[in-house]
Amino acid sequence: MVCAACGAGVAAGARFCAMCGAGVAAVAGQVSTEQVYAAQPMPVAGHYGVPVPYAPWPRVQANLQTLGVMWCVYAVYRVVAVAIAMLVFKVITLRTFGGPDWPLGHEFGAGAPEWLTGLLPVIAVVVVVEVALMVFTGWSLLQRKPWARTLSMVMAILALLRLPFGTALGIYTLWVMAPTDSGMEWEGIAERD
Repeated sequence: MVCAACGAGVAAGARFCAMCGAGVAAVAGQVSTEQVYAAQPMPVAGHYGVPVPYAPWPRVQANLQTLGVMWCVYAVYRVVAVAIAMLVFKVITLRTFGGPDWPLGHEFGAGAPEWLTGLLPVIAVVVVVEVALMVFTGWSLLQRKPWARTLSMVMAILALLRLPFGTALGIYTLWVMAPTDSGMEWEGIAERD
């Protein structure tokens, strides 16, 4: 015989199960193990030691809003940082800030070489393109565009060279977007046109 409560084997003629102590009803005939288990309810995942099936943590959904906003904030930071750097460069090298009475007006040489003065507009254009790409990356992540994952990973790799904030943002972006699970999750949440 088989105990209906725990499924353990019970000796013939016993009134109680030796494993769980449950009462054993006298049954006219043998009860098979399959019949006992078929009568039991299915175990619920997470209860009484039944393992829960693997479900990956929604990394992209949990970090997407923050990531998009951080790309836009980083773009503003880059504009401010480059503007301050260009102002300092102009003041110290080109001496065009302030008049002849300004204390630093005549302490430096006759001015910067022409190639250096021609470099400032090139730097400004590069920064404008870079900032536009950063804002576009943040916007595309917030709008869940299908190509935003790829764009954000490319921009993250480029941002790794910009210590310390660009490096931190690049690592964070790659941590959120690079894993294979993130790719599958992104395919599920990306807006299709």
